[in-house]
Amino acid sequence: MPHPHRPSLPRPSFHALRPERDDVLIALAGLCGGVLAWSVGLQGSWPGVDLPGSLALVPLAVIAAAELLRRTAPYSGLLIGTAALVADIAVGTLIPTVLMFTDLMYAAVLYGSRALSRRLPWITVLVTLFAVLVPLVVVRTPESLFIGVSVGLITIGPAFTGVVVRDHRDEAASERLRAEQTALLAEMDRTQAVNAERARMARELHDMVANHLSAIAIHSTAALSLAESETGPSATRDALGVIRENSVQGLTEMRRLIGILRDVEGPDDGDAAASPTLDGLDALLTRARDAAAEGFTFTLADGRADAAAEIRALPAPVELAAYRVVQESLTNALKHASPGAVTVRVERADGRRGGPLVVRVTSPLGGSLGPRAPGSGAGLIGMRERVELLRGTLEAGPVTTPDGAKCWEVRAELPVEEP
Repeated sequence: MPHPHRPSLPRPSFHALRPERDDVLIALAGLCGGVLAWSVGLQGSWPGVDLPGSLALVPLAVIAAAELLRRTAPYSGLLIGTAALVADIAVGTLIPTVLMFTDLMYAAVLYGSRALSRRLPWITVLVTLFAVLVPLVVVRTPESLFIGVSVGLITIGPAFTGVVVRDHRDEAASERLRAEQTALLAEMDRTQAVNAERARMARELHDMVANHLSAIAIHSTAALSLAESETGPSATRDALGVIRENSVQGLTEMRRLIGILRDVEGPDDGDAAASPTLDGLDALLTRARDAAAEGFTFTLADGRADAAAEIRALPAPVELAAYRVVQESLTNALKHASPGAVTVRVERADGRRGGPLVVRVTSPLGGSLGPRAPGSGAGLIGMRERVELLRGTLEAGPVTTPDGAKCWEVRAELPVEEP
């Protein structure tokens, strides 16, 4: 009965000691080979010692049973095999018994623990030296050297063979693990690259097309309402003109995006293939004025520098990100702001030549009085992603102007590395 305060030790599982099929076959082959050798008289004997030859079958059976432990308990199998080999030498040697002992020595190095597997070959070297020196000192005949040579053949040879095979297996396992890790990292890199490309194309698609589609939605709604009123065809014609202009520009931007995806240039790609820069802000505000309802005014304050060379020195990614921030901010103002003054300000922080580029867009805070286009929030997410990719900051939210008015402000600060 177990002690009430003493934890019981786990018993070894039967399946953990169950021999593998190959070990059973090796044991049966060695046992059958030994019986066959004994039956035809292939058995050694000591001069002047008359022992029954059948006694050699006992060590044979013991070492054959030890072969069943060559993988599951290699050191136990080696100890049992060593005792059986000594008994076999005493009663008359059978070659299959010696061969099975060499296999037990090889298996102990190959399947045993790493520490003992490194020590066991050197132990066999010491045993072999002992087997060479002791008979040579005691018997003092050249024939005594054969004892040491025989011991070395059945101990040193299998032990160091096991070391070589184990090292090759460990190296193969390490290479296999390294290959699996490399494949996993490559798959992670591929997934990240695909996700990054998807996010980039989503931002490009939204930034290039949303502005035009928003204007189309606003003016098409206005055209429908004007068609039902008695205002006359002139206002409807103006709304349809804005719709057509934005449709053409949106189609041009879509063709540019498709050209980027296909990595080809058509015969008339021209300016459509070029990335927009801050030099196009005037045109951007002009399109916003055409698309806006009555009561909106748009002002651009470019305070970057007085020298044109300074303006052209901005890196292309910074100019593209700043342009897209202004474009999306104007689109949001058209969709959500109430009529009033929309101001776009672009300048270098603190007026410093090497300072970061600051983009600020303010619009009146309040609901749009005219037709509104639905929003999904993707524009703000895209702006933030663009700015963060350049290690900048973006803030968007309501602010109070010095004169006490409430307005919505988008402020982006983009670090600039001078060429």
